[in-house]
Amino acid sequence: MHKNERQKLIKQIITQYPIHTQEDLLAHLQKENVDITQATISRDIRDLEIIKVIDENGETKFTMYNASQTENQNEEGKLVNLFNDVVTKVEHVQFLTIIHTLPDNASLLAAIIDEARLPEVKCSLAGFDTVVLIVSDETRAIEMENYFNSIWQKQTREQIGN
Repeated sequence: MHKNERQKLIKQIITQYPIHTQEDLLAHLQKENVDITQATISRDIRDLEIIKVIDENGETKFTMYNASQTENQNEEGKLVNLFNDVVTKVEHVQFLTIIHTLPDNASLLAAIIDEARLPEVKCSLAGFDTVVLIVSDETRAIEMENYFNSIWQKQTREQIGN
């Protein structure tokens, strides 16, 4: 199966079924006779901008980051939308602003932050569930922490218990 066909099938599976892990996705793909490695699934998830969100049962599940919804928004609007979907905590340590996300969402959030070209941010680093923003000094780190907390909806913080 070609990459485009496989990714189209992944989109269908993500929208039709509650997929909580890459293993769940792999099982659904195998039912469709798609032989795929974990590394390929990870690349497809990143390419398709699939994110994890908390469902109505409090569990994380994969969903499509709806780029069409944000197509007409400026970069800051995209940032606000994604931020409210995936962030669990914001803090600062000296000249660093640290943003914790749901698993597998840090890379996409860092990319959106980079696209927003916030002048205070010198660079971003993303891991599995953490984005580290490097700014010039602690004052700027506090300003960034306050900025991100101001766009992070209060109801989102209450839903996850922070």
